[in-house]
Amino acid sequence: MKIPKRLQPLIDDGLIDEVIHPLMSGKEADVFVVRRGSDLRCAKVYKEAVKRSFKKAFRYTEGRKVRNSRRARAMQRGSRFGRKQQERTWQNAELDALYKLTEAGVRVPQPYGCFDGVLLMELITDEDGEIAPRLNDVTMSADQAREDHALMMRFVLRMLCAGLVHGDLSEFNVLVNEEGPVVIDLPQAVDAAGNNNAQPMLERDVKNMTDYYGLFAPELLESQYAREIWTLFEEGTLHPDHHLTGQCELNMQAADTDAVMQEIRAVLVEENRRRERLKDLGRED
Repeated sequence: MKIPKRLQPLIDDGLIDEVIHPLMSGKEADVFVVRRGSDLRCAKVYKEAVKRSFKKAFRYTEGRKVRNSRRARAMQRGSRFGRKQQERTWQNAELDALYKLTEAGVRVPQPYGCFDGVLLMELITDEDGEIAPRLNDVTMSADQAREDHALMMRFVLRMLCAGLVHGDLSEFNVLVNEEGPVVIDLPQAVDAAGNNNAQPMLERDVKNMTDYYGLFAPELLESQYAREIWTLFEEGTLHPDHHLTGQCELNMQAADTDAVMQEIRAVLVEENRRRERLKDLGRED
């Protein structure tokens, strides 16, 4: 096949030897099967921002830290240099997430590096060497659904322990081979502590997974993993091997409204006293 323009430099530099065929075209990237020596790999070519259709990207990038202060200021100003750095940050986010999640014990493709907007990583295949199917193309028994759902909840937990929320997790962003599910597509991975959207995104990730596995094991639809995981996270008691139950007791204790109103009245009284003092001094604001 004709070598795509963005992949030619990788061939010139010896990073890959051959482009085999396109694998898919998505909202933020085009993916190709490539060869390096005797190994088949995956090359993810990120689209430029003007061609990318990933909606509301700012919701995902909130809280991402840029170590270089000059780059951070340029990104805030939206200068040409800043936009270029913003693109680089977006492209490197997936590489960073893959390294971090591999270390955290989450099954993701092995990364090999990101080169001028092209991410090289492991090609996930099945036992016959064919491209592994996406979860949405897989059917399973109820027992298998329960087993894989529990594993995915453990992956969500470990992502959070590593400080990340996938943010776009669904049956379309999970591959399945003989060893089980593999999480893919992470350029939008969310900083759990620095992004105000982290909790609802985690809840959506868990719901998407539960809804799909619930097609085969309906009792999973009654589970409350998102609430359980986030509660543990907020309490500071979450750890990678935490045993999840899928249950989370709600705090049904009634709020002490009398005490709250008493606090409010006390604050108002103190504010009135402050204003009176300022008035006496002729400095009322």
